[in-house]
Amino acid sequence: MTTKATKSKKSPAKKTATAPDGGKAFRFDVGDSKESMKTSILNHLRYTLARHEENATQDEWWTATCYAVRDRLLDRFMKTQAVHHKQKVRRAYYLSLEYLMGRLLINNLHNAGLFEQTRDALTELGQDFNEVADEEADMGLGNGGLGRLAACFLDSLATLDLPAVGYGIHYEFGLFRQKFRDGYQVELPDNWMDKGCPWEVMRPNFAQEVKLYGRVEHQMDDKGVFKPKWVDTKTVEGVPFDISIVGYGGETVNFLRLWGARSSDEFDLDTFNQGGYTEAVHEKAFSETITKVLYPNDSTESGKELRLVQQYFFVSCSLRDIIRRFEANHSDWSEFADYNALQLNDTHPAIAIPELMRLLIDEYALEWDAAWEITRGVCNYTNHTLLPEALEKWSVPLFEKVLPRHLEIIYEINSRFLQGEVEAKWPGDDAKKSELSIIEEGNPKMVRMAYLSVVGSTKVNGVAALHTELLKKNLFATFHELYPNKLINMTNGITPRRWLLACNPGLSELITKEVGDGWPKHLDELQAISKLADNAAFQKKFMDIKRANKQAFADFVLEDSGTEISPDAIFDVQIKRLHEYKRQHLNLLHILTLYRRLLNDPDYEMNPRVFIFGAKAAPGYALAKNIIRAINKVAEKVNNDSRINGKIKIVFPQNYRITMAEKMIPAADLSEQISTAGKEASGTGNMKLALNGALTIGTLDGANVEIGEEVGDENIFIFGNTVEQVEAIKSKGYNPYDYYNSNWELKAVIDWLRSDYFTPGEHDAFAPLCSSLLEGGDPFLCLADYADYVRVQEDVDKAFSDKKRWAKMAIMNTARVGKFSSDRTIGQYAEQIWHLKPVQVEA
Repeated sequence: MTTKATKSKKSPAKKTATAPDGGKAFRFDVGDSKESMKTSILNHLRYTLARHEENATQDEWWTATCYAVRDRLLDRFMKTQAVHHKQKVRRAYYLSLEYLMGRLLINNLHNAGLFEQTRDALTELGQDFNEVADEEADMGLGNGGLGRLAACFLDSLATLDLPAVGYGIHYEFGLFRQKFRDGYQVELPDNWMDKGCPWEVMRPNFAQEVKLYGRVEHQMDDKGVFKPKWVDTKTVEGVPFDISIVGYGGETVNFLRLWGARSSDEFDLDTFNQGGYTEAVHEKAFSETITKVLYPNDSTESGKELRLVQQYFFVSCSLRDIIRRFEANHSDWSEFADYNALQLNDTHPAIAIPELMRLLIDEYALEWDAAWEITRGVCNYTNHTLLPEALEKWSVPLFEKVLPRHLEIIYEINSRFLQGEVEAKWPGDDAKKSELSIIEEGNPKMVRMAYLSVVGSTKVNGVAALHTELLKKNLFATFHELYPNKLINMTNGITPRRWLLACNPGLSELITKEVGDGWPKHLDELQAISKLADNAAFQKKFMDIKRANKQAFADFVLEDSGTEISPDAIFDVQIKRLHEYKRQHLNLLHILTLYRRLLNDPDYEMNPRVFIFGAKAAPGYALAKNIIRAINKVAEKVNNDSRINGKIKIVFPQNYRITMAEKMIPAADLSEQISTAGKEASGTGNMKLALNGALTIGTLDGANVEIGEEVGDENIFIFGNTVEQVEAIKSKGYNPYDYYNSNWELKAVIDWLRSDYFTPGEHDAFAPLCSSLLEGGDPFLCLADYADYVRVQEDVDKAFSDKKRWAKMAIMNTARVGKFSSDRTIGQYAEQIWHLKPVQVEA
């Protein structure tokens, strides 16, 4: 948004104190009243930003407001940390490469109980609250579900008064800013901090040094004991930036600590003075590259190296910080596991296992067995994928180059594991040793980070009931035999504070009127509105709110792209990372089917439908980018074809992000959760959409299974092959041509896509997509599920025509998804994995 100078509409009421010179002095006030907020905002405009309210721009009002709110959060943060320090609490440490935080202002205001007074304060200062809030950029710290889950978990940890710290990377640029040019995805830098980040506090006094590269010397100490030494290393400094995480309705404020890289030897003045300007800042440039960009493209060797360096950098800084905190109160290493629990969010932080071993053995002189008992005692691992190709592996040569000492430790862990635990379970079985080895034989050899995570952790969890069972049955089947009690389930959840209270104020207000104001912290209380699902008056109120949300999104789309959509149409929403297994291309085949039916039968009956997509494709994922272009080019034709009378519209806004999701989700009627059964670990978009009254059309995959169990078969649309059927189809030898040749509609739409109809004069524009479905073997069974998908979509259309039935189904979805609060998930982590107790912080 372009900022402009805005003038206050009235003179603000200011709290001041008389200075000795008779002038006006600054008054610091962190009270919660409206007048206190006004004073703080004006103080920050004047004394932090050096601006007068008469000519401050909108983004300066936003910055001043954030600082005013941050003052109050920091006041609670200081109290929280003082209580935790005094009580020497056990803490959970959440290590994640991603935190998809979105905007923080409105969420922080709701959680801290400051929303109304801050809104009213800005209004009295002549500012439009919503316009000020819209100045905030989404924090560029995450990509998709992994990062959004981490953000929800931080919210719930604070809400449940659990002592916890999140650790991650302070990326200068986020994933990328997405633009479309001629339908193609174009990636631009996401400079999310161009206005600064008023929420963070830099902590240079807690900086940590990290070593990289070098070699290992094998030495003997003065007692004749073998002591490997890591030498000739490069040193990088990690500087922490803290962001306060406030719990809902309480006093607990935890924090997210993000590490930014800088050189420990920033500038060579002699070289500079001799004219070597580039060489003088070489080390600085190398160091700062580490935290420059979220997920650098790893299609090159240098990209892979940077990713490994990123992961080690943030893990090493975090572990040193955890140890620093431990040493402040303790001196006995046998107590370390009593006070610390580490959660590895996917395999990205898996290097924590050998790094903690290295620190304990090399820097604190512990014996191997003692170090291993501590390491395994504190580490726990969350698996987020069932795709074997998505399980992280690093080549041994790369590992040896970047982290030679850690490679030695991994080999030692592996050797002891195979010769000890595996040999004890399966004596003399070399095949089992090869199967379970952390080192995968090949050219080159690879380090299996998922296997390292399983071996080095106390607990390993899946993120949905089906996912966990498939882990036990397939991906980690032999590990499950070896460790029958290690694999457990923690079904994912979402925070209702952001994903209902903040993003859907109309529905939140209606719910509060019916069930009271306790539901944002106790989501099961939504069950009470199920008794109103048949009530005509309540249905009208519920669906009027839905329509208002749809109108608001339609207004956004018109302003954003010039496309006009009707709020009376079905809003059919698929928002998630663009990936073959999530099957946005199956959705596209259905759109083409409807489009073709309308063109061939002008009287074809269907409710008008708006297909809404939100997705980014990884820069190096060519097929996913081809799918994006196909959707965009089909949209160009469909949206401008007068023959179909506007019955189909396709909307694909650029640069999908949390802020956009907060507009789409309250407006959605239908939630597309159509991944191939057995491929999606859980999903959390399915939970957000259902909570806001969208009906799910989905396969029996991930958390769809549990959503169906909660809302009831009559309130969800299930289609497609099950996990068992998918396995049976593939075991018999799946041939997509069998489906292509036997279904004339399917054949027609694929052939249509293969032509140049949607890209005149440009033949084979979508050859990669069509080839993946046919010659490429259709690995995710789009063609096998197509007919049933189209059939169930017809059931959706019929249900939508029955307004009373649809309203009841929507209400039942909102009422029955209380299970999917991240508070429930985190409560289970705290009880079953971390053994963590709540700690009350008094106001």
